[in-house]
Amino acid sequence: MSEVRFISLGMGRYVRADRVLAVVPVEGEQRGPGRRTLLWIDGVPEPIVASRGEQGIMSDLVSGGVVSVDEDAYAEPADDAPQVEPPPSLF
Repeated sequence: MSEVRFISLGMGRYVRADRVLAVVPVEGEQRGPGRRTLLWIDGVPEPIVASRGEQGIMSDLVSGGVVSVDEDAYAEPADDAPQVEPPPSLF
């Protein structure tokens, strides 16, 4: 049986690391105290709001071997990269 790992979302909340499907930063006016990151969890119909930032959560996922991340994923987009608006359902 494999070990079940949990990651902290902040404020005493945790989720199973192997159930995290997506990690999206909250931006603009929606971002604030206790609202830093949205996480989509397998089996949960709506995203869960985390008070930790996306880079801290991703760091926990990567350090535990749950996911691997291309270092370029955190690079700033090129000046000529197309700008894409997030779907309205995310926020």
